[in-house]
Amino acid sequence: MSSNQLAFLIIFLLFICVMIGVGIIVSRTVQDGEDFLMGGRNLSPFLLIGTTLATLVGTGSSMGAVQFSFTNGWGGALYGIGSALGIFLLVVLFADVRKFKFMTFSEELSYYYGANKFIKGATSILLFVASIGWLGAHIIGGSLYLSWVTGLNPVISKIIVGLGFTIFTIIGGYMTVVITDVILGIILFAGFLLLTILSLVEIGGFSGLSQQLPSDMTSLFGYEQMGALPAISLAIVTAVGVMATPSYRHRIYSGKNIDTVKKSFYITGILIALFSVFPAIAGMSAKILNPNIDDGFAFPYLATEVFPLWIGAIILIAGLSATLSSGSSDYIVGVTILLRDVYQVFTGKVPEKEKMVLYSRVSLIAILIFALILTLGATNIIDYISNFISTVMSGLLVAALLGKFWGRANWQGGLASIIGGSIISFIIMLNDSLSSFWGNPIIPSILGALVLGVIVSLITPASTVSKEEALNILTKERAKMDEGTIEDSLGKRNKKQRFS
Repeated sequence: MSSNQLAFLIIFLLFICVMIGVGIIVSRTVQDGEDFLMGGRNLSPFLLIGTTLATLVGTGSSMGAVQFSFTNGWGGALYGIGSALGIFLLVVLFADVRKFKFMTFSEELSYYYGANKFIKGATSILLFVASIGWLGAHIIGGSLYLSWVTGLNPVISKIIVGLGFTIFTIIGGYMTVVITDVILGIILFAGFLLLTILSLVEIGGFSGLSQQLPSDMTSLFGYEQMGALPAISLAIVTAVGVMATPSYRHRIYSGKNIDTVKKSFYITGILIALFSVFPAIAGMSAKILNPNIDDGFAFPYLATEVFPLWIGAIILIAGLSATLSSGSSDYIVGVTILLRDVYQVFTGKVPEKEKMVLYSRVSLIAILIFALILTLGATNIIDYISNFISTVMSGLLVAALLGKFWGRANWQGGLASIIGGSIISFIIMLNDSLSSFWGNPIIPSILGALVLGVIVSLITPASTVSKEEALNILTKERAKMDEGTIEDSLGKRNKKQRFS
């Protein structure tokens, strides 16, 4: 390991120590499991903007977008544009669910389908897997970068990155995630702005992009390089990821009120749209400066070989801030789903209230291990994320839309959407010609999930449980969960209704 590589590693470890210090301070305010997992449901606009922006400007839309832009030019900006579209649609379609005091997306989905236990159980398992998958994406991105700048073995880099956000999240829970997100978000935005300006100076400004790159790469959103349909698919798959990923729902549930959520998300959407040009410019600049490097190392190349050590250190912290902020968010959401929903599916009860914090911390360690195993063979962030969203998230989004906005939707139709979307996604991914045509499976996956959800709902009995009755069932269940027990009689009394 060279002196520069050692310096980068020390800077990263010192940065993690600062985040751990924040976790220790915040942990003093944690009194029970809901504090640890939900942060008191009282996030202000400033905190909500900071944590949501830091999560949006995550591994994919920062380092992943730099990698993608290295090959596809302005196409890398589609990640940020899609994120902005997703957050705007999330506000319009789902911000009002804050009033129901849900804790998890699976609880919200079950509400749309008459508090159906089967829907809640199936989606909780799927969403738990999704959270681990998202966590894996952040570990991949951070480890690629850390491995390049320090020379460490890729597997060791994944372990270090995973432990990085594991430690401070275990200490302080969700409020630690929120506060560190705000800090990381500021560093991230400023760092990428600096990277963009310096990269433009290095290549001779915007004219350098147009003069030294093929016209296909500098076309609008790189559509001539990628193809129009794959470009549209990338924007859509990113938007779907935001709309169906549990961590963004968690932000809605933990916001102070509906107005706070709406205002915060609109501002965040504007900021992420502005941010989208930064990684695109950085990726194209790396292509001009050294077209022979592997695209996965475009971002660390700029930090370690183009600019002086002190600038590289700032860029290092900015890049890894993306991983830490997004990773910690999906991390804490995964634990919430595990303890509030998945645990109940397999045991019929929830952990004792007084032991919830302990169980949360143990669960965080277990989830990290699963995520590390999941990422051992993966190296490409954008492909990983795109295929993952298409397979897991598309059907969930369709099920949520049908359940909320179509009165005839029933639990059988919702389940058909979820399963159908995944099957269609697999079919596309296993066919090279279809994959090349679509870019990623998101469009056929969504359309197929929608058609299957509607058809199955129409040919099966309509739900007899109203939204008001469903909310009452879930509210009573949540009250029992807060007491640490769930009466079997409640499930038996409503079982017939929920499955009718």
